[in-house]
Amino acid sequence: MNKDKNRSERDIVLVHSSDIHVDDGYTARANAGDGTVPLQSVLRTSRKVGADILLLAGDTFEHNRLADDIVVTTACHLSQSEMQIVILPGNHDPAITNSPWHHQAMLKKNNIHILGVTHKQLVEFEKFDLAVWGKAHQSYDDMKPLIKPKKRDAKWNIVMAHGHYEPVPDRNTALRPSWLIGDKDLLETGADYVALGHWNRPLKVGNGSIRAYYSGSPDLAETVNVVRLKMSGEVVVRRHKIV
Repeated sequence: MNKDKNRSERDIVLVHSSDIHVDDGYTARANAGDGTVPLQSVLRTSRKVGADILLLAGDTFEHNRLADDIVVTTACHLSQSEMQIVILPGNHDPAITNSPWHHQAMLKKNNIHILGVTHKQLVEFEKFDLAVWGKAHQSYDDMKPLIKPKKRDAKWNIVMAHGHYEPVPDRNTALRPSWLIGDKDLLETGADYVALGHWNRPLKVGNGSIRAYYSGSPDLAETVNVVRLKMSGEVVVRRHKIV
């Protein structure tokens, strides 16, 4: 993808959020009957900070049994934004056949890129010389979120993963699905930024060699992560309060 004519001549701004849990149940009851309110806050904040790309790192939906109307409403909110949106299905909303991710309202929107559905594992943005890689949850079973990441083929290499971080995971214990992510997994991505989901609290994880962050859920963290990819090659990460 390294084509000089396609490179952005300015900083690139990413917004990272996760665990929004759009639904017609708990989230709706907490928001006067509208389960898309947290998502709308994330979109509004992304526009305010001038995001080029929004990364939604799993569990955008609370579950895969939602009625058509809330899926259509969600797709409308996503498509009305001017930014590109990359979505990674998580353990609550895996990309199974009848999930919202396969709904026509989602598939026909040009700015919505769904890993595991519209794109197998990679979304490339030539305009920014940037690639986003991620392995979607395709079922409710355990999986390794960062297995065999794609090697760098762009100036900016962004990775998304939805799972539970442990510095040195014990994968010999199979008492329950954990979707484990360890320091070695993070290191092997070689990424400029790893956008993580599954934890409701925001936190930087890893041993520091790779920038890996949980954004936390918007209702608990009340923030999103704003990632600025500077022309100098520097990566600046900060939290921004949702509006």
